[in-house]
Amino acid sequence: MPTSARLDFRSDTRTVPDARMRAAMAGAEVGDDVYGDDPTVALLEERVAELLGTEAALLTPTSTMANLLAPLAASGPPGSPAPRLIVGADTHMAFLEAPGLRRFGGVELLTVQQRPDGLPDLDALAALLATGAGPPTVVCLENTSMMRSGNALDAVATYAVAALAHRYGAHFHLDGARLANAAVALGVRPVELAEPADSVAFSVSKGLGAPVGGLLCGSREYVARARELRGWLGGSLHQAGVVAAPALVALGRLPDLAADHERAAALASGFASVPGVELIRPPRPTNMVMARLAGLTPHECAARLAGHGVLVLPLPNGYVRFVTHRAHDMIGVREAVKALAAVAATVPAARLTTDGDLPGRGLSTTWMEDA
Repeated sequence: MPTSARLDFRSDTRTVPDARMRAAMAGAEVGDDVYGDDPTVALLEERVAELLGTEAALLTPTSTMANLLAPLAASGPPGSPAPRLIVGADTHMAFLEAPGLRRFGGVELLTVQQRPDGLPDLDALAALLATGAGPPTVVCLENTSMMRSGNALDAVATYAVAALAHRYGAHFHLDGARLANAAVALGVRPVELAEPADSVAFSVSKGLGAPVGGLLCGSREYVARARELRGWLGGSLHQAGVVAAPALVALGRLPDLAADHERAAALASGFASVPGVELIRPPRPTNMVMARLAGLTPHECAARLAGHGVLVLPLPNGYVRFVTHRAHDMIGVREAVKALAAVAATVPAARLTTDGDLPGRGLSTTWMEDA
């Protein structure tokens, strides 16, 4: 069954550029960003640096590349030892970016368990940080916490991790791919969540809905090192103003994310009334809903929903993920609730009272690189 954009809940990367973004792309003033003379890229980097309170920003093709550059730039100039990177065990960097970080960055990646809200266990983090002298250390915090149903971590949580990292002389990196969602959900400016970080990765192609792009932000010296590393990785951009122009449009839509959060809340409310459905209830929800239907594996549930025209992402934690974005409306939300109810009606009552045969926590091959 063909699926419309308003029933595709796999990710907020599923949006397409609208008429205003396409017009901005067509009329973008361009130069050559490798030479530092693309004015539209320069404006985007200036705006994002201002938004997050950093001295500089660097446009990258994806937030995944920004997160790869982040620890490498933190380790020092070329020839510096590869860094040790400490991340939450259930983060995007641990699940999907670890192979690239190890192979292309040579980093030693260590994981710590996370609390239900997504904050790393601070005692476990301190124990890792106290393991003695070694290569430069980078500590990463993800906000929003994707595997915790998109929970938004507040400034108190961010400062707690930053203070601990800095106590041991570590660089503190914030994976803020959906930091805009966190800021809107908490009713604060993004800079308030980014302020304690030494570097920040920020996506314009997720919640904000631009077609392409992430930015790595930090001090001028740090961003200069990252720019050189970006070139080595093949991420240098030439007439990139056509990419930066729709991203500038997206930045102006930050307040609109509240509507995405409202649609996600409506999804959760509707799913709660479906027999056999279990939800992850984050303390500060954003644009994600994670649901589990007893008696079905995530892949089975996703396949049956697809039969009703609703697309979701099966997760390795036993749930399927719904992510709301600007292509959705309340009609689509109601249709998704009806679809899940219809799927639940096909599961024998005896199976709805069990946990079903859930998969392990290994990485699922259905995961996308930039989820």
